[in-house]
Order: sequence, then C-alpha cells, then structure tokens
Amino acid sequence: MRVAVLSDVHGNLIALEAVLAAAGQVDAVWHLGDTVGYGPDPNGVVRRLREIGAIGVRGNHDAAAVGGSEIEWFNPDARRAMEWTREALAPDAREWLERLPERRIEAGVELVHGSLRQPIWEYVTTTSTAAANIGLLTTHLGLHGHTHVPVAWLELDDQVQLLRRGPGSDLTLDGRRALVNPGSVGQPRDGDPTASYLLLDPEAERMEWRRVAYDIGAVQEAMRTAKLPSFLVNRLASGT
Repeated sequence: MRVAVLSDVHGNLIALEAVLAAAGQVDAVWHLGDTVGYGPDPNGVVRRLREIGAIGVRGNHDAAAVGGSEIEWFNPDARRAMEWTREALAPDAREWLERLPERRIEAGVELVHGSLRQPIWEYVTTTSTAAANIGLLTTHLGLHGHTHVPVAWLELDDQVQLLRRGPGSDLTLDGRRALVNPGSVGQPRDGDPTASYLLLDPEAERMEWRRVAYDIGAVQEAMRTAKLPSFLVNRLASGT
C-alpha cells in the first residue's frame, strides 16, 4: 500500500497540486488537518481533496473556519486571514470541514493534527511531549502535523530520539513506536519553502519524506489580491 500523507495545506491549492503530481499513483491520500487558513484558495483545496477521496482529521484552523472558538487564540495576522476564510468558504466546503473527526485510525496508523492527548492544539516540539504522546499510541505509528516541520520522534530503548528529516530521508520502524510529521504542504516553516509531504507504506512501516517546488509567486499574488496579511504573503518565500 502506498499512501501520500499531507498536512497543513492551508488553502494553498498550487502547492497541493504540485505535491499530488509529484507523488504520482498512490492507493490513498491522508491529510492531517489545517487544510484551510492563511492561504488564498480554501474552496479549491477542499474541492480537490474531496475529488481524490482524501481522508483525514480536523486541525485548529479547520475548526476555526467553521465558526469554532479556536479563532480567539490566533495571532492578529492569523485571525485576519481566518476571518477572510470564513467569508470565502462555500457551503459544501464548510460541510466537509465540519465532518472531519479530531482523530482516526487508518491501516493501523493513528492520525491527528496536533497530538494524541490534545488532537487539535498541542504542538509536539519537545522530547518530553513526544514521549508522553508515544505512550498513548495504540499502534506503532502516529502521524501528526501542526508544527509545519518534517521530523520523526522515534522510541529507542525506552528513550525518544528526534530525527530531523530532509528531502529523501527515509525511516523503517521495524516494530518500534514513533510519531511522524510530514511537514507542511502549503506553508513550510523549516527554512525550506518547497512543499513537504510523506510517502508511507503502512504495512512495511516504511516512509520517505519528499519536497517539491511550486509557483510561490502565483500564490503570493493571489494572497495580495485577497488582501491577506503581508506577513503571511512574504513568509512563503522563506519557509519560516
């Protein structure tokens, strides 16, 4: 089984299309939330994910987009972009987002946006947080997003090791437990502006991180046209 794992598309349809083209033929597409927010084409992203039968979970931006109180925790730029997203969302896109669960298991893999203990909000950025969440796994592998950074937290001899993942990096679990982040499709924050995603074989417990370039300038122009915050526009080019 060959699965494309995507996270944090954030309304960036051009980046999503580039990732889907680069991934090629897959058996399934899983997404880890935050499909909308920040970017200029929330409806296009939802429509495309629906077309390909992508399945996944709800992120904090998805929840905020359909009226959730999560917006109260956003910084001013994120809040302004979310207010625009709420206005732009088509009814069918809103309905799709509303149906997303906070957590699900597919092919023996646990999917969340933030973490297992706080599926929408918690950022897995420290060894202690990773260890606590690995302890909650009911399978060998948990997939999460939210940080926009491609990494793996791997359990080794009762300790948890952070593995930073660049393009072409791979990992085979061999029965070990891990939390894995594919990075962000639509707004990377690891210093590399190219779209990040994961190819996963859940049966073999093997995965590979990949990157693909896309037309960042076209997305920035669409964001300017929508009068989205300039900080969000500019950061796409730096991947920060």
